[in-house]
Amino acid sequence: MSQIHPTALVESGARIGADVAIGPYCCVGSNVELADGVVLKSHVVVEGRTKVGPGTRIFPFASIGHEPQDLKYGGEPSELVIGAENTIREHVTMNPGTDGGGMLTRVGDGCLFMMGSHVAHDCHVGDSVILANNATLAGHVHVGDFAILGGLSAVHQFVRIGRHAMVGGMSGVENDVIPYGSVMGNRAKLSGLNIVGLKRRSFSRDMIHDIRKAYRLIFAQEGTMAERLADLVEDFAENEPVMEIVDFIRDESSRGVCVPSTDGHAD
Repeated sequence: MSQIHPTALVESGARIGADVAIGPYCCVGSNVELADGVVLKSHVVVEGRTKVGPGTRIFPFASIGHEPQDLKYGGEPSELVIGAENTIREHVTMNPGTDGGGMLTRVGDGCLFMMGSHVAHDCHVGDSVILANNATLAGHVHVGDFAILGGLSAVHQFVRIGRHAMVGGMSGVENDVIPYGSVMGNRAKLSGLNIVGLKRRSFSRDMIHDIRKAYRLIFAQEGTMAERLADLVEDFAENEPVMEIVDFIRDESSRGVCVPSTDGHAD
C-alpha cells in the first residue's frame, strides 16, 4: 500500500506504484509515473512526462520535470526518465528534453545528486554518478558511469564527461573529459588521472599502471594526436580501459578535449 499524505496533491492520471511514500505538500502531475518504492520526502514537485525508477528518494524542495530552461522549447511532449535507487537531495532541479536534443533527459541508476545540483534538458547521466552541492550540467551534456563532479562545478553544453572521471570543485568545464581523467580549474585542465577513484573501484595495480602509461603517451609532445592514438592501439589493443580512452577521443564531438596545462598543473 502506498502512503500519500493528506496535504499532498496527486493529479488524476498519475501512475503510483506499490509502497510509494508521498510526503506533506508534495505535488505530482498527471503524466508522472512513480515506480515501486519511490519516496518523496516533503514539498517535492514532480511534473511533466516524468518517470521515476524504483527505490529513488527525492528530498524537500526538489523540482523535477518542469519545462526546460531553453527559449527554443515549444511545449513538445518531451520526457525525463530517472532510473532506480537514486538519491536526489534538497533543491535539485532536473528538466526534460527538447526537440533539438532527442526529446529525452535520462538519469541512470544509483546516482547521488547533492543539494542544489542541476541536470538540464537533453542530458544523459550514467549509473553511480555523483554531483556534489550546486554542481550544474548545461544542456546536452553526457556523463559516464561512476563520474564525480565536485561542488560548484559547471559543465558547458554538449560536453562529454567520460566514465570514472573526476571534476574538481569550482571548475568550469568547457571541453570533453577523457574517461578516468581528473580535471580542475577555470577553464578546467587535466590534472592527471582519477587514481583514487580507480583504486576505490578495485582496478588492479597493473591496470592502473597501463592507464598511466597510456595517459603520458596521449599527451606527449612528439607527433600528432592521431599518430599517438594509433600507437596506443598497437601497444594496448587488449586493454579495455585504454581503448575506451582512445575511442572517446576519436568519437565525434562538438567540443575539444581537456588537456594538461603547459606547466603540468591545472590553472
